[in-house]
Amino acid sequence: MNQATRSPGRSTSRPNQKQHHLLDAAKRLSDAVDAMAFSPPVTHVYNPLQYAWKSHREFLLRCQVDSTRTLFLGMNPGPWGMAQTGVPFGQVDAVRDWLGIMSPVDRPENEHPKRPIQGFACQRSEVSGERLWGLFKHHFGTPEKMFAEQFVVNYCPLVFMEESARNRTPDKLAPLEMQRLQDVCDQHLACVIELLHPKFLVGIGAYAEKCFARVISKMEPQIGDSLSLIRILHPSPASPAANRNWAEVVTGQLIDGGVWSK
Repeated sequence: MNQATRSPGRSTSRPNQKQHHLLDAAKRLSDAVDAMAFSPPVTHVYNPLQYAWKSHREFLLRCQVDSTRTLFLGMNPGPWGMAQTGVPFGQVDAVRDWLGIMSPVDRPENEHPKRPIQGFACQRSEVSGERLWGLFKHHFGTPEKMFAEQFVVNYCPLVFMEESARNRTPDKLAPLEMQRLQDVCDQHLACVIELLHPKFLVGIGAYAEKCFARVISKMEPQIGDSLSLIRILHPSPASPAANRNWAEVVTGQLIDGGVWSK
């Protein structure tokens, strides 16, 4: 089946002015993090906003800037999700078959032999993405309905790996490196919030919630005070709690927070 017939949520319109701003913000973030250096034990850094830009751009163009009422925030790309597809929590099947995105993905310059970028040919599945996008599919039915009122971004666009190929999360970076990264990621997140004017901010896990809280505390009161911040259980299988009825638990959290209705 070709991409056109498989893509119920495919965006065929040209970017409007606000979408252009969203694209420009992502490019500025990509350029800023590309200029950074990271010390051992980090040996490999992937930037999907660079090598998977076509796919990420297509995802950004799904954002309905004027009607987004809920912004979900993740931490950084997973090796089998956004690292492969360029889409936050981008489990291959969900991105290709439900979102209808399958743009060509290149490869990073310094590729770890144990973490090859295969794009949509990747056979590994990111469980976190499978759970998150599966929840959205169950709740909304179609990508159009989902994008009409919510959007998903990652706080940090980079994947960090050690020599062994072990994933290293941004909060485990050297303090000065983490601070430099935090400054540009905070700036980008503030820009996205100002562009979308959401009512609800949903941190996917504690780290994302803290990032949201820090950023809105520095924003103008008329913006920050109008936002409702909640946290949902992160879908990572590394969390024992997430392996027990995650979708049911998170649906309850979103209903209790006023984000979704029963």
